Amino acid sequence: MLMSFNETDEEIIILYKNGNQEAFRNLINRYTLPLYNFVARIINQNDAPDIIQETFIKVWKNIDRFDAEKASFKTWIFTITKNTAMDFLRKKKILLFKDMENNNREKEGSFEENILDEDTLPDEALEKLQDREFLNAALKKLSPNENEILVLYYQEEMTFNQISKILNKSLNTVKSQRHRALIKLRKILN
Repeated sequence: MLMSFNETDEEIIILYKNGNQEAFRNLINRYTLPLYNFVARIINQNDAPDIIQETFIKVWKNIDRFDAEKASFKTWIFTITKNTAMDFLRKKKILLFKDMENNNREKEGSFEENILDEDTLPDEALEKLQDREFLNAALKKLSPNENEILVLYYQEEMTFNQISKILNKSLNTVKSQRHRALIKLRKILN
């Protein structure tokens, strides 16, 4: 059966379970870039392909466990990706970005020199805010948890409910952590 790419994730999963091998490729094509962007932002671009590959292996092995009544496929696959990324970090003996945070603290002077100062002209300020590297550097100043929440909410456009399920936290906790992360990010950018 030819797929039109208009099928929902759940319809694609049913097709796959009924023997359509192309259906799983459709899921891979649909989610590779969003998952890559998520992992690249919370960990790094170099390790993202390995983590994404491992994620799809886990999804393939556990597709029969997916329950559309408990969560959407998007929530389920992002949860698997987050867990795979954390496992990857543990295997490399990196405890939740401690090394990156320590390195950033040591280089704080050089980062602060790049932060907007009072003498910066409005055009220069706008350019800095639009500069992806500047924003990524600012995001790396946040804790991994704060970074995850902001990436899921703003980049992946997930709801608080979806984020709550992915991170296994209460809805109010996710909302307050996003709020605190935004305040912290504003201070970093100013």
